[in-house]
Amino acid sequence: MSSPPIADVVFLFDVDNTLLDNDRVTADLRAHLTREVGEERQRRYWAIFEELRVELGYADYLGALQRYRVEYPRDPHLLTVSRYLLDYPFANRLYPGSLDALEHVRPWGRPVILSDGDVVFQPRKVERAGLMEAVRGEVLIYVHKERELDDVEARYPARRYVMVDDKLRLLAAIKAVWGARVTTVFPRQGHYALDPEILAAHPPADVTIERIGDLVTLTREQLVGD
Repeated sequence: MSSPPIADVVFLFDVDNTLLDNDRVTADLRAHLTREVGEERQRRYWAIFEELRVELGYADYLGALQRYRVEYPRDPHLLTVSRYLLDYPFANRLYPGSLDALEHVRPWGRPVILSDGDVVFQPRKVERAGLMEAVRGEVLIYVHKERELDDVEARYPARRYVMVDDKLRLLAAIKAVWGARVTTVFPRQGHYALDPEILAAHPPADVTIERIGDLVTLTREQLVGD
């Protein structure tokens, strides 16, 4: 099988709290759980969720629900909660300007979704948010994307990359591998991007914007550097 042609630029976009307001999704789920199973069991779900996040390295909403089911196998509300997650209207939680940002860079290079997550819920989220259609099916989802950059390069070889992500830790890790070949862009959205301890622990990105919609104000030179 022949290798893909080398592109000039590939633009890589994270999903959660970069293109999509995942904090609001979480708040909605928290409220739904409280209504369906009560405050105490809602807290237990999130405790399981955090345990699983530490274990896996990514958010696994459905996996946490499966573990919750082990503890409460006769809870009749489980089907309601799972249906709520799978049918959630993610398109309503896109940040203003998210789709405009993807289209803004298309004349300069290919926009690609590069996300972490599980193999069921995360693709579902990307599709229902309208992001899969917006990037014409160019979607990569890994367990730890910063460890899979060789695979990213093999699938989307390019002279230059632009990585847009709300997590400084990931931007720094990607910069450490790709160096001057990547421009890191940091939209200050979501709880990770506003955490002072996280901000102090990692170097700043090459470009910082206050919200993803501000990407449309940037020129090719500002993003690519030449």
